[in-house]
Amino acid sequence: MSALATLGLMLLTCVATGCGSEAPPMGAAVQERDSMPVMTTYGVSKMISDSGVMRYKIVAEEWRVYDKTKPPRQTFPKGIFLTRFDEKLKVDLYITADTAYWYNQNLWEMRGRVFINNLASQTTFATEELFWDMNRHEIYSNKHIHIVKPDEELQGNWFRSDENMNVYHVRRTKGFLPMPGKSGEEETQPADSLPPMRSAPIKMERAVPSMDRESGFS
Repeated sequence: MSALATLGLMLLTCVATGCGSEAPPMGAAVQERDSMPVMTTYGVSKMISDSGVMRYKIVAEEWRVYDKTKPPRQTFPKGIFLTRFDEKLKVDLYITADTAYWYNQNLWEMRGRVFINNLASQTTFATEELFWDMNRHEIYSNKHIHIVKPDEELQGNWFRSDENMNVYHVRRTKGFLPMPGKSGEEETQPADSLPPMRSAPIKMERAVPSMDRESGFS
């Protein structure tokens, strides 16, 4: 190839690629990124420890972390599957939800089709909104909730529970509870036919007021 042809090829390359010492144009730096996640991860399987012991596992299709929000939050916009392990590392409870938010690695907010299965007590809970305060060890909801046990079925629009989902209080309940009959055998009686303030079995009702005074729930 002649020198003239080589020079022409070099000039054509410079025109096409933009020769020069100037850097390519760039957009302005993002100053406020409170609405932007610092990390987005797909196909998540994450273990969470409590006092050095693995207690929870999170499985999610998408996980976003926001470190500039107040408070910092982690979101799971496409659903979450959370399992809890007992002392022997066996699953004793799991929670599923359509959407979940985890504020400051403490307060969980779950929305959509929220479903809890307590394998230890053979009890299921279904609602559209659920909060879990890990510092106070409390779970609560102000939405309609449906509770099913082997011998009980309750529905209400206000729910408070300890973290183990064993001691709980439900208001404005409807359903069926086992009631002792005259012969000593249990009979089934509608929950809404019970006397006022007996919206849950007596053994659960007595345990709740002390928890409410400590947590400030009304």
